[in-house]
Amino acid sequence: MSVVREFMTTNAWCIPEDQTLQDAARKMKELDCGSLPICGNDGKLSGFITDRDIVIKCLAEGKDAREVRASELAQGKPYWIDADASIDECIRMMEEHQVRRLPVISDHKFVGIISQGDIARNYTEDRVGELVEHISAKEHMAH
Repeated sequence: MSVVREFMTTNAWCIPEDQTLQDAARKMKELDCGSLPICGNDGKLSGFITDRDIVIKCLAEGKDAREVRASELAQGKPYWIDADASIDECIRMMEEHQVRRLPVISDHKFVGIISQGDIARNYTEDRVGELVEHISAKEHMAH
């Protein structure tokens, strides 16, 4: 059974909670992404920030993105998945919470991100490979 660790992006970036929203926005631009996990100084996940959060919860309220810290938007308990969870469990969690990506945790620390795209690129191929294997095995048995 495939697990999250096999498909996740390991070079994912976590914005430190003491960084500003401007820092977060610059990192999103650099990485060409629309969201980042927020991590404490201990490397533990403390939230998740999106480009929309920056616009709605900071700019639209007249706040200065150079002064608001990521920690101020790290409210509530973020959704996450364990690196050793099954891909099926990951898909169920994404569907349940209506999210396209999940931070990945191992030993209570942020280790990567898994997205729907990561699953589609990899899991589909695995499933096709399994199917081909099963068909080949049946064809072999018939001869």
